[in-house]
Formats: sequence, structure tokens, C-alpha cells
Amino acid sequence: MLIDDDLLDKVTEQAKASPRLRMNYNLHDSLDAKAQRLLNALEPGTLLPIHRHRHTAETYIVLRGAIKVLFYDENKMLTDEFMVSPQEGSYGVHIPAGQWHTLEVLESGTVIFEVKDGPYMPLGPEDIILL
Repeated sequence: MLIDDDLLDKVTEQAKASPRLRMNYNLHDSLDAKAQRLLNALEPGTLLPIHRHRHTAETYIVLRGAIKVLFYDENKMLTDEFMVSPQEGSYGVHIPAGQWHTLEVLESGTVIFEVKDGPYMPLGPEDIILL
């Protein structure tokens, strides 16, 4: 399977049409796969709560567009932020297991390649911080 502009455009159009302003395109075969690999098309205004993955690290590689990734501590304090844009020479962020984080989408048409260990585990209330 080729990951090209046509595929990114297709997933981006689905994200724009989605009430959540984002759309996944899974590259793994099932939610039980040992590696969760996906394209994630994101539009400005999509809301991702501050959250953590207690048992797995996560990596974002920006294929196009730009995001700001924000790290927090358990007291809801911002501890770090990373601007990620291939046009600016920054390509991705590795998020350690247990790290509270969220992201802000800075450009329409943003698509990231996202990887984390599987199987898929939905977030529980203890893995989300509400501000």
C-alpha cells in the first residue's frame, strides 16, 4: 500500500466532514495487533483531552501540516511543549509511557503517522485530565 497525497487527501476530507474534526486510517490489521499504526488526519479545532497511555509509549510523525504537542504533570501544570512541522525541520515527538499529553492542530490538512504498542486499550477516566 502506498501512502501518498491521494490517501492523505482522502483521510483529510473525511476529517473535515467529521464532527470530531479528525479521522483515523488504521494500518494495523486489528485492535488486537501488537503495534497500533495509523494515519490520523486532524483539523484545527479538534479537541483531544489531556491524557496518558500508562502501558505504552507513543510516537507522532507529522507527514504534513503542523501541531503543537503539550506535556503536563499530574498537577495539570504544563511542563513542556513542542512545535512539530516538517516545513520547519521538526518531524515528530516521542511520548514516554505514562506522560500526560495533548496536541493542538495548527494547520488545516495536518496528517500524522501515529504508533503505539498494542493491543488497543481505550482510555479510562483515570487516564484523562479535565481542566
